[in-house]
Amino acid sequence: MTNGAHALMKTLVDAGIEVCFTNPGTSEMHFVAALDSEPKMRAVLALFEGVATGAADGYARMADKPAATLLHLGCGLGNGLANLHNARKGKVPVVNIVGDHATDHTRYDAQLQSDIETVARNVSPGFVRTAKSTAELGRDTADAIAAARGLPGQVATLILPADVSWGEGGEPAPVPAMAPAPAADEGVVAAIALAVRSARKAALLLGGQALREPGLVLAARIAAASGVHLFAEVFPTRLERGAGLPAVERIAYLAEMAGVQLADIEHLILVDAKSPVSFFAYPGKKSDLVPDGCTVHTLCSPSQDACASLARLAQALGADQATPALQAAWRPGRPRGRLNAPKVCKAVGHLMPENTILIDEAITSGLLLGAMTAGAPRHDLITLTGGAIGQGLPNAIGAAIACPDRPVIALIGDGTAMYTIQALWTMAREGLNVTVIIFNNASYSVLNVELERVGAERPGPKALSQLDLHGPVLHFARLAQGMGVHAVRTDEAEGFCKALEYALAHPGPHLIEAVVPESLSGAKRKVLPWLLRSLPSLPPSVARALKRKIAP
Repeated sequence: MTNGAHALMKTLVDAGIEVCFTNPGTSEMHFVAALDSEPKMRAVLALFEGVATGAADGYARMADKPAATLLHLGCGLGNGLANLHNARKGKVPVVNIVGDHATDHTRYDAQLQSDIETVARNVSPGFVRTAKSTAELGRDTADAIAAARGLPGQVATLILPADVSWGEGGEPAPVPAMAPAPAADEGVVAAIALAVRSARKAALLLGGQALREPGLVLAARIAAASGVHLFAEVFPTRLERGAGLPAVERIAYLAEMAGVQLADIEHLILVDAKSPVSFFAYPGKKSDLVPDGCTVHTLCSPSQDACASLARLAQALGADQATPALQAAWRPGRPRGRLNAPKVCKAVGHLMPENTILIDEAITSGLLLGAMTAGAPRHDLITLTGGAIGQGLPNAIGAAIACPDRPVIALIGDGTAMYTIQALWTMAREGLNVTVIIFNNASYSVLNVELERVGAERPGPKALSQLDLHGPVLHFARLAQGMGVHAVRTDEAEGFCKALEYALAHPGPHLIEAVVPESLSGAKRKVLPWLLRSLPSLPPSVARALKRKIAP
């Protein structure tokens, strides 16, 4: 007879789930043993649960199907929660398997006993289930897979008691085929088409599936025919971009700059995106970024087919044969001299190969990354969808496993790198084709900016020390070498370019530690809040020019 773990494994691989990112413990040993029964299942060990969950997220973004995780009890789930949060916000499918104590053991309230379902609902609100019997485990697994991979994608959490895993009598279960997602209703399309024709200025805000090439081309046809402006979400789950693809302007992270972008929009049309809001609340400032007098329309929700909906709108506007504007090929020159963050971004734009997967968790150091790579060969961009830092390094693992023939370049801030630095070990163990660039400016630079923006009164040395990474300064090249990753450290542009060329020419993981000054420091940091406050009162053309100067 088949035990529960084997039935679960068979259900996963029969549904096309072929990678499991693991950090197991005692309660999951029967699942671990069952891995050898399925040659189609690749098991990837992470040394921290947040690496496993972030890797599953990155894999699904690039593979367009879920991976599985294997986590140990409620504490292990808790350790992986931040990157499951990012996956939830990005509508990314993950089959999240969490081991639990055997059913009869829970009454003893052992040291690791916890309420796993309550923890899971924070990141998995659409599907949380505790398996009750070995006989039903195959069906429970199939239901979790179906929930994860439907539209919108979601984290589906299956809690696996140890006795259900080791029990005999398990049977794999088929996963039903997904029903086609519906397109936008014809009445909704007609109303939006009328609004576009009547407006002086309308905009499409694209997210999710609309930011892949088919959706971008349709949106660009609409823009060419009707003059609508194209925006993308602040932090896209996956954006296809570069030479030969339509360009789209991302909404700015800073609410004041987003206000400049949206200021004269009369009709804002959401396409698999949510209406823009400020990341945080600030004294005396609006949280809702939609300008007064602007009407928000929803062409399609995340549970609908974005491309089919855009196709209907293009037809209604007579734009289905319009010629879309495409990004021209362009690369910045090779940087020279003392290294700084803009020069790192310039070097990436100058050197990155076609089909790169670009992962951006550079925070303030990456302000120029979008501008410097806009005309580079076509590539995919992955960003920090939920704002919980520590996503980039694990995402790089998953992306590299999903697309082994594509180069992965991950740009990471020094503060965020330390959240999931264990990812480097997994990259080395798996021999992944990843180039990690860490900006070492010895500061939580974005928080220094936020300290000014929120109007905190006269921060003193104790407050400022909480945002400073000096004493001791981290040495990421040594950390990487200690985990088996080839690494170099440089503060010169020539040395950085040489290191990047070497990394891109040689397989396996590489790390380049870029020692740079803060992008926003000293007088710039002091002036920035004043500039942001002044934007609404400036002439629109001046406000837009300032926005482009600060964050192109």
